[in-house]
Amino acid sequence: MPDVIIRKMVTSIEEIFHEGGPRTNTPLKRGYVMAVIQNPYAGSYVEEIQPFMEDLKPLGLEMAQKLLAALGVEAKQVEGYGKGSIVGTGGELEHGALWHAPGGYAMRDVLGGAKAIVPSTKKVGAAGVRLDVPVTHVDASYVRSHFDSIEVGLNDSPRANEMAVILVMTTGARVHNRAGGLDAQDIKGEDGLR
Repeated sequence: MPDVIIRKMVTSIEEIFHEGGPRTNTPLKRGYVMAVIQNPYAGSYVEEIQPFMEDLKPLGLEMAQKLLAALGVEAKQVEGYGKGSIVGTGGELEHGALWHAPGGYAMRDVLGGAKAIVPSTKKVGAAGVRLDVPVTHVDASYVRSHFDSIEVGLNDSPRANEMAVILVMTTGARVHNRAGGLDAQDIKGEDGLR
């Protein structure tokens, strides 16, 4: 199995007090952690790539823990999450798909068993490309107040032989949300879909 070789890791946290409406006393926190890693499959087609998912699991856990610590809140205070990957131009979209399980399960573990599917996006791009990572509620995908996205990217990443793997978390609904739908306090069921 290939080693996970990290070139750099970036963590960013936003605190949002208002979006033009009344100022809130407790800001919404939104953040991401991105690891830029060597893509062991860049430059050639490799049929069997699934073992790299296992290699990525410790990185997923480290990143989820790092992001939670950076937010400065308890796991139960995280209400939204998402994940994504950017594959350098020497790789293929399928390499980014290898992040789905390691990134998603790591966040669920760190957050104490969140129920909803972790939304995701991926793309192939050159250094400096930006990615909008989707966010939904951690326990129910249909809570409209938590539909969001966080734009991520670095001016020098990913290089052609790299990929960037990303986790995002938020502490609540969009500031001034008023689009209706299911309220977070009314979530029912065990499947994370309602």
